[in-house]
Amino acid sequence: MSTLASTRRALTIGLIALSMTPALQAQIVVGQTSGFTGPVASGVKENTVGAKLYIDHVNATGGVNGQRIELVSLDDKFDPKLAAANARKLITERNVVALFMNRGTPHTEAIRPLLDEFKVPLVAPSSGALVLHKPVHPWIFNVRATYQREAEKAITHLATIGLTRIALVHVDDSFGADCAIGAQKGFERAKTKPLFVDKFDRVKPDFAAIAANAAKGEAQAVFLIGSAGAVADGTKAIRAAGSRAQIVTVSNNASGGFIKQMGEYAYGTIVTQIFPYERSLSAPIVKEANDYAKASGVGDVTPAMLEGYAGAKVLVEGLRRAGANPTRAKLQQALETFRKVDIGGLEVSYSATNHSGLDYADLSIIDHDGKFRR
Repeated sequence: MSTLASTRRALTIGLIALSMTPALQAQIVVGQTSGFTGPVASGVKENTVGAKLYIDHVNATGGVNGQRIELVSLDDKFDPKLAAANARKLITERNVVALFMNRGTPHTEAIRPLLDEFKVPLVAPSSGALVLHKPVHPWIFNVRATYQREAEKAITHLATIGLTRIALVHVDDSFGADCAIGAQKGFERAKTKPLFVDKFDRVKPDFAAIAANAAKGEAQAVFLIGSAGAVADGTKAIRAAGSRAQIVTVSNNASGGFIKQMGEYAYGTIVTQIFPYERSLSAPIVKEANDYAKASGVGDVTPAMLEGYAGAKVLVEGLRRAGANPTRAKLQQALETFRKVDIGGLEVSYSATNHSGLDYADLSIIDHDGKFRR
């Protein structure tokens, strides 16, 4: 066979094979920077598993307007500077249509200037900082209640059940300060004052003096605001000092990983929650997430997974409304069309003057089996 004939034959075979192969779907690239290693790794991983449950389901059933979603995740080790560097890389090198579910208040603040510079939406940041809600940032779309609302609810609950000696302890950063404002609102509503207020360093926390104060003051409860690792270390120090105070923390620690880090001290810890009970299958979003988790072999859905799942549902609906060729601007405009969008028994609304999304807040307690109970 001549070289020309061989070439023609190869081309013919190639064309036949190509005609028999389904066309590859274009991808919608979404970027995530979060602390996959470091003090918040357990919750971040569960957030992402939950998000991928829904994204994988969408991709397996035809994608969004015929396109697959690719979630590109980078580890920022819970370092705000690295979070900003990762976000810039995702925006400029991967040309993401949106950033999604980063973790941390200082980290989101570090990313925020890039959203304005490149006009890129950030959907479902895993932070309840009030600064992400008010004043409204045109490129940030929240899918959870504020930390201030959680903290106020926690203190109000403690006062309602008769606890009066409540200590407020928080990490010395913008996240801790934000939660503390909500807690102070709770004290004001309850017409009481904290037993004491103290703070600790985010990078090198030292709980010795705080634990001694809790024991000396006979604290009935310690509202401990920080990362999972910090709250676990703080609790151990408080117990070692002889205090049996009720430990309370906020939803950034609503993960199975936090319970493992708490170990023998997990039982009885109160954790605020921002989504319905993860084992209450009467809530459509919970049943849906549990069904996909079971089918994927993931295991039990945790509150952190549910947060990721809800965020992914909002992201996907925004991309669907953005049309066949979604851009950053089209996605922003599409999200602002949300009017009581049902994501499974929860309604999400946005407008040009409101990017809060949801305002759900509840309380849970960790039982003997290491599970959150409502």
